[in-house]
Amino acid sequence: MVMTGWLDGAYLWVKAAHVILVIFWMAGMLMLPRFFAYHAQAAADSEEDLVWRERERRLLRIIVNPSMVLAWIFGLMLATHLGFEGGWLHVKLVLVLVLSAFHGMLARWRKDFARGENRHSDRFYRLMNEIPSVIIILVVILVIVKPF
Repeated sequence: MVMTGWLDGAYLWVKAAHVILVIFWMAGMLMLPRFFAYHAQAAADSEEDLVWRERERRLLRIIVNPSMVLAWIFGLMLATHLGFEGGWLHVKLVLVLVLSAFHGMLARWRKDFARGENRHSDRFYRLMNEIPSVIIILVVILVIVKPF
């Protein structure tokens, strides 16, 4: 179905780009806490610690950050096209804001590791790894089912 509006024929391309970018963002959001769980087990300033620092930096800067920014841009384009209609969309936006705040926490924790100041256990990071999973399940249900 091709929708009409300010995006006209570009709607499906924008939607495809949004979905692709969300997949990349979520992949990184699921990988980073798992990286932290393994990193938390490494001795500070060891060779393994330094390797994890670089992996985390690259994942965040090359994949996670750009994907989040572009997913937001394309998502807002879609929401503007749709007119921000539907309670499901408002709840989705709140959940994506929560996910974005979690993204910010991950970036802060990466900086803590980079300074050698990790304050959490590997178990903590394994638990944190579940947050993006729960949010994305709720978002997908909202987008596909549109319960309200």
